[in-house]
Amino acid sequence: MWATFDPVDNYFYRLLSKRYAIELTEQPDFLIHSWSQFGSRYQQYSCVRIYYTGENERPDFTACDYAFSFDHLDDPRHYRLPLYVLYFDVGELVKTEFDPRVVLAEKTSFCNFIYSNPRCLKRNRFFQKLSKYKRVDSGGRFLNNIGGPVQDKAAFMRRYKFTIAFENQSAAGYTTEKLVEPMRVNSIPIYWGNPLVHLDFNARSFLNYHDAGSDEALIERIIEVDRDDDLYFDYLRQPWLHGNQAPAALSDESVLDRFEEIFAARITPVALRRRSVQWADNLRRLVTRRLPFRARQMVGTAIGRAVQAAART
Repeated sequence: MWATFDPVDNYFYRLLSKRYAIELTEQPDFLIHSWSQFGSRYQQYSCVRIYYTGENERPDFTACDYAFSFDHLDDPRHYRLPLYVLYFDVGELVKTEFDPRVVLAEKTSFCNFIYSNPRCLKRNRFFQKLSKYKRVDSGGRFLNNIGGPVQDKAAFMRRYKFTIAFENQSAAGYTTEKLVEPMRVNSIPIYWGNPLVHLDFNARSFLNYHDAGSDEALIERIIEVDRDDDLYFDYLRQPWLHGNQAPAALSDESVLDRFEEIFAARITPVALRRRSVQWADNLRRLVTRRLPFRARQMVGTAIGRAVQAAART
């Protein structure tokens, strides 16, 4: 995993401990590992490998047996678990009755921006453009204009009507904690990143770049909402989640049920598979790499099921 990962203080350990007795060992039956940027030590293990990533990287089923990731991947070896689930209980986003006028009264400032990564040029340019309308307070290490990084992000965000919630990259399904953090404190997110974000969240509850289509159109809408309290209230009244309900698939019980399926399955681990099985996985990656999203799903599913069947033999 990544350098700061604590083997016993993390989402997976806490989750699995609800149902299982966990033993950390150098001779595991199952190995949970992350993406290749953090090294290839996982390749030393011939047990069942369970891959997880919260970053914009796709599972490589020539190297793992199962995967949890953000991707909308229709493959029986994959389970969709976006990064924000590791940070927050999605149930916290279920709205109860409140007075939007009271929420607005708490908003003493216009918009905030909290980032330390300088590499997303689109996000940086948007910050500069929006700042021409009104001051945007930057509370991260990058472009900081408030005298130093904030210590409590939630308390800081709570004071603002809007929060710039741009991902580092744009990819289908790739939604991190950046969108959820302002939602939790009723600061309207200004979002860019996942073009399919409307599948997870109610797009009428935030300002979505993918609906506006350009910086200028999005800024024009922000200005309109900022100047019209009734319009701002319309956004606040909207539930963050579809039907104002947390998705069942992201609940602890559902994820645990998926792990139970993995633990109960009898497969030959990818590390021990015959080469005749591995060529099929390589074919899947090659064929689906440049296909449109829907076609990638269909072809990937067909090949993935063939690979899974072969792995059991």
